[in-house]
Amino acid sequence: MSKRSPAGLQCAYLTPDAFDRRLARQASSMLGGVCFMQAGGGRSAEAGLDRLAIPLAQISMPPLGSRAPAASLYEVWLAEGDIVRGSLGPVHYSYNDELLYGVIRIDEEQFEGGQQQASSAELPLNLPLQLASKRAYAALFATADALGYPAVLRIWNYIAGINVESFGVERYRQFNTGRQDGFLASGRAVSGSVPAASAVGMRDGPLTICFLASRGAVPTPIENPRQVSAYQYPQQYGATSPTFSRASVAPLAGSDVLFLSGTASIVGHQTLHVGDIVAQAGETVVNISAILDEANRVRPGLSLSLADLCCKVYVRDPADVALLEAALRAMLGPAPVLLYVQADICRAGLAMEIEATAGHPVAFLA
Repeated sequence: MSKRSPAGLQCAYLTPDAFDRRLARQASSMLGGVCFMQAGGGRSAEAGLDRLAIPLAQISMPPLGSRAPAASLYEVWLAEGDIVRGSLGPVHYSYNDELLYGVIRIDEEQFEGGQQQASSAELPLNLPLQLASKRAYAALFATADALGYPAVLRIWNYIAGINVESFGVERYRQFNTGRQDGFLASGRAVSGSVPAASAVGMRDGPLTICFLASRGAVPTPIENPRQVSAYQYPQQYGATSPTFSRASVAPLAGSDVLFLSGTASIVGHQTLHVGDIVAQAGETVVNISAILDEANRVRPGLSLSLADLCCKVYVRDPADVALLEAALRAMLGPAPVLLYVQADICRAGLAMEIEATAGHPVAFLA
């Protein structure tokens, strides 16, 4: 459905049986991935993956929709060439000559007991999730730099109880402070040239972060003219702004690959259409179109459209999926790949959001 990347970057969405078949014949090509599964259940090939040292995150976010398997679904990134695997601190990684994929899991429990109330800020100091997030991001950047892949292209953040308040502060806001702490501690910019990213809520499990980085392909950050940049949000959304760009475009061996961050029904910085998931979907598609237009403007010759996208649709309430499937197909047409998973969205008023990629081959339930 999209152009093949000369770098060999590919993505496959696989049922457990299809994953096993791929593992048997293509394990040496697997950079890593994610298994979306029922909380506390769903079959996975974790034992085999541990033996092969393939970094794969197990996320308690079940697949949904008319084409979803019952219990679990694998998102797997594959690449050409010799792949080296290993670990550095909490980071499990794979890399080839051009790309690095990593998975980080951090248990918050190891940071409990150190929190204290700040005297003049909204956020108490040293909250467990804040410290876990800082450690995860410091480890992410340290690994990328140590292995020689300094250009971080895309980050996926999975946070249990993302909308829950603990220690008097919503957990997503705690995460945002820890994330920015990790950026700053690593000498990274926290505005402008920052990676594309998403942050969604899973049912349970440790803080889990997946990332893709490049040895030499410096990504071009893309913002949305309809939205305030996330790193410039006013403090009504938290003491620390989220640290991500709306999208990025990376030239991987001569082919531009798009990484679209989690995109929702937000205009300016305000949530729109609360309580109406179809209207939120429509606003989200308008935002995605605006981001694609901006990407095409910034990178002449890119020429991406909605039909080129491979989309992951995060849905808060599984009961909304059938309505949302019909609405999005009517808006987007038959071409885009659409995968639905259950997730909590970073703002309580949002019922759904969409992230996407383009510019690489995709196999969907093949």
